[in-house]
Amino acid sequence: MKLVLDSWILLAWLKKQEPGAAVMEELWEKAFRRERKLMASIINLGEVFYLTAKARDLATAERVIANLRARPLEFLSVPDALVLEAARIKARFPVSYADAFAAATAARSGCPLVTGDPEMRQIEAAGLVELKWAGEPG
Repeated sequence: MKLVLDSWILLAWLKKQEPGAAVMEELWEKAFRRERKLMASIINLGEVFYLTAKARDLATAERVIANLRARPLEFLSVPDALVLEAARIKARFPVSYADAFAAATAARSGCPLVTGDPEMRQIEAAGLVELKWAGEPG
């Protein structure tokens, strides 16, 4: 099964914030065993980088990116058509631009989006993406 990750789940794992961190650990294990294929938009990699750099420093952000690139996680480039798909999502829903890319990537890939970001529920309710929920219940 293929899954698209958003920044929320990656940051939850990096910060060891439950329940997302445990969900991500399980996904890493399955991906290392080739039971899951994990993907993310390169835009979300950039978001993880800049948020880590702001919270810590550039050297830490570089190490985080190197760690992610060494894992079984494919970062997908952003073709022009996906930029417009993300822009349409951003225009319709009060989500971050990076979240719009995660949703557009999942929709285009036909894969569930792994997140715990409550803002993403409205995109799922509109039928644009299927979520694999990794956040607090409710």
